Order: sequence, then C-alpha cells, then structure tokens
Amino acid sequence: MKFRTTMIIAAGVVALAACNKKSPAENNAASVESNANNEAENVTAAGENQASNIMNTAENKAGAVKNEAKNEAADIKNEGKNEAAAMKNSASNSSSNTTETKTTTKTEKK
Repeated sequence: MKFRTTMIIAAGVVALAACNKKSPAENNAASVESNANNEAENVTAAGENQASNIMNTAENKAGAVKNEAKNEAADIKNEGKNEAAAMKNSASNSSSNTTETKTTTKTEKK
C-alpha cells in the first residue's frame, strides 16, 4: 500500500512538472515580449529625460531674458533719474543766477 501511494504521488509530481514546462516557442515568445517591454520603458525614459532637458533649457533662457529686461528697465530708470536731477540742478542754478543778478542790480543802483 505504501508503495502504491508513493507511486501515485510520484506520478502526480511528474504530471505537474510536465504541465509547468514551456515549449521553446513559448520561451522565445516570452523573451520577445520581455525585450519589447524593456525597450518601450527605455524609450519612455529617454523621452521623459529629453523633455525635462528641453524644459530646463527653456526655463534658463526665459530667466536670462527676464534678467536682461530687468537690467534694461533699471538702466532706463536710472537714466531718467539722472536727467531729472540734471534738469533740477540746471533750474536751481538758473534761479540762483537770476536772484544774484537782481540783488546786484539793486545794490548798484543805490
């Protein structure tokens, strides 16, 4: 009885092993599918990296343009302030000269 039970168990194990075996065609198909999945993942990763690099480059260029515009605006403001200050100084000097001339003229007449 023990021998018979052992034989039945052994036959079952052999049958299970036979069911789990894949044919060479199945192994090749699984390999092709696995390779295709790996290639697809590589292409996706490369595309994402390239897109990221493009975005970083664009952000850097945009930042440079913004900085250049800010610097130019600051230069224009400073130039305007300098011109306004020059005009004020010129007007102040002109008023001062006029006042001195009037004072001198009044003093000379006396």
